[in-house]
Amino acid sequence: MTTNFQSIPLIDISPLVAKCDDPNAMEDKGFAEVVRLLDSACRDAGFFYVKGHGIPDSLIKDVRDITHNFFDLPYEEKLKIELSSETGYRGYQRVGVNVTKGVPDRHEAIDCYKELSKGMYGDLGDPLVGTNKWPTDPPNFKKLMEEYLVLCTELSRKIMRGIALALGGSVDAFEGKIAGDPFWVLRIIGYPGVTPISDECLPKNDIGCGAHTDYGLLTLVNQDDDKTALQVRNLSGEWISAVPIPGTFVCNIGDMLKILTNGVYESTLHRVINNSPNFRVCVAYFYETNFDAVISPLDVCLTKTGGNKKLATAVYGEHLVSKVTTNFAY
Repeated sequence: MTTNFQSIPLIDISPLVAKCDDPNAMEDKGFAEVVRLLDSACRDAGFFYVKGHGIPDSLIKDVRDITHNFFDLPYEEKLKIELSSETGYRGYQRVGVNVTKGVPDRHEAIDCYKELSKGMYGDLGDPLVGTNKWPTDPPNFKKLMEEYLVLCTELSRKIMRGIALALGGSVDAFEGKIAGDPFWVLRIIGYPGVTPISDECLPKNDIGCGAHTDYGLLTLVNQDDDKTALQVRNLSGEWISAVPIPGTFVCNIGDMLKILTNGVYESTLHRVINNSPNFRVCVAYFYETNFDAVISPLDVCLTKTGGNKKLATAVYGEHLVSKVTTNFAY
């Protein structure tokens, strides 16, 4: 359960990044302090910033810049990679196509998933079968994003190792059958700025993305440095802004980690409202469990919560597909 936090903690995770594969890392005071801070942040807010993560600032900025370049293109150009159920829900969606709880969101996006072939997980994964639809304009878009995906996957693995230790488990508690072959999702998102001019093609609300929780283990948010739009709800229902801090990622917990921890850690509600007159981009990387993982509380977390299972078992792929197939208005 989250608290009445009024700000989102910032953690320098450089000791964790350097030593997460060292079996004696917890003997290092700096490493142990990162683990303690992760535990506190996950309990209190379910959100935290990380710096010292090892991904070059230049790459983080290049990813945002090329995203701006894509969204600056005319609609007819962007629609060359249009998303539909026939594309495995991969590709570009116009403003208003994504919906949250039945309400169109005021954003456009490219959705990408770890690629699946038909029958890989029986019928479970078939709705998401396909290859990602990368634009050819701007040039180098696919290459840059694939480089970024590799680094985000490795960084997420390292953070999850710290979280495993924070819970009192083994360093690899989230690997093997849980996330030894992690699925991932990448949402490349653009939020129109506020305009006094009525635009009939835009949905009739100002919510860039409605209040929701994320589906998997851990999210890394790469947001524009100069526009505050992401908001996180605390226990009292107040919306706390995740003000951009250059060089950091905003991280948050997803539904599968909430189940694995038996509610010790919360997947916190959040939303996006872009009140700036300028277009905002956000590139959100979602680190998930194995696609077919059966998720139930870890033994160490059951012990922490009195031995009673508080949350229902879930199959990650079923959870994801149920969300994806109801997220779009055609």
